[in-house]
Amino acid sequence: MSEFERVASVSEIAPGGRLSILVDDLPSLLVRVGDEYFAVEDVCSHDGQPLTNGALKDCSIACPRHGARFDLRTGQPLCMPATEPISTFEVEVRDGEIYARPRS
Repeated sequence: MSEFERVASVSEIAPGGRLSILVDDLPSLLVRVGDEYFAVEDVCSHDGQPLTNGALKDCSIACPRHGARFDLRTGQPLCMPATEPISTFEVEVRDGEIYARPRS
């Protein structure tokens, strides 16, 4: 199993914010929903476009191109046109620092 790697400080991302990061050399997106942090691969499984600027709603993100929506917790698609999930990462917060690693 991969080790956790530091990806950001808590102070770098406000509630409702997002931050482009790398996890295991994959372009990823760190999203803060309230006091929870989620990391997903920054790519729509429908057409490969970045999710970076997608609208956040509750605990989901929409692809800005075609509107496919994904659950930030599981990566599962919530609506068409996406039918395949996106990758998600385990996230831990320790002493004001945020760490992530690929799920096993």
